[in-house]
Amino acid sequence: MSWWKPADIGFAVRSKLADLGHGAKLFLRLLVQGARSLQRFGLVRDQIHFLGNYSLAIIAVSGLFVGFVLGLQMYYALQRYGSSEALGLLVALSLVRELGPVVAALLFTGRAGTSLTAEIGLMKAGEQLSAMEMMAVDPVQRILAPRFWAGVITMPLLAAVFSAVGIMGGYVVGVLMLGVDPGAFWGQMQGGVDVWRDVGNGVIKSIVFGFTVTFIALLQGYEAQPTPEGVSRATTRTVVMASLSVLGLDFLLTAMMFSI
Repeated sequence: MSWWKPADIGFAVRSKLADLGHGAKLFLRLLVQGARSLQRFGLVRDQIHFLGNYSLAIIAVSGLFVGFVLGLQMYYALQRYGSSEALGLLVALSLVRELGPVVAALLFTGRAGTSLTAEIGLMKAGEQLSAMEMMAVDPVQRILAPRFWAGVITMPLLAAVFSAVGIMGGYVVGVLMLGVDPGAFWGQMQGGVDVWRDVGNGVIKSIVFGFTVTFIALLQGYEAQPTPEGVSRATTRTVVMASLSVLGLDFLLTAMMFSI
């Protein structure tokens, strides 16, 4: 078959390696531009408002319903063994360790990541980025870097909101609806959740997810074909690649954190 030709395979491998190199170069440029972006914090602040404030509603509502479901499922599972007082501990651990960072990152991908890709892609299609380069303005420093660091800052905050609202949802279901003792609910949580090992690991995960999701969104928008079809395909790639990256990194980070 024609697609098994060595020349075609070599060309595909070389193209992928070139894409990886270009992505790594852009990532390093974004890291280097971090200090300059923070010096002009107004640009970063505006993007934090755009990414965080507009994502807050879906994060809070999703966290509330996830807390409801966790409260119901875990209560009936614990009731079989007479351990319903541990409901608060299990809800909190499930949220701060896993569901808070992961689900918040997936929602952040669908809400903010796609918006970033579409915005950068449309700016490229409208030749705004090329016009900035003609005026000796670096688009990576002026456009991409503030959005990148805003995403990195916003993601842990959204994950914290998701976990906090989810715990309140578990409290509503477990204590107010199912009759779990409120003192046992909060006491078990306070005694069993370690700040550094549990909450700290969740914060580290959310920071890593913030780097990953925001970079993928910006890279796909920056490399999108300057056509409506190209922008739409780039937006789709952002959702697929960022979601798979979050799930894969979650497994790796969990294996590393709880094996040390």
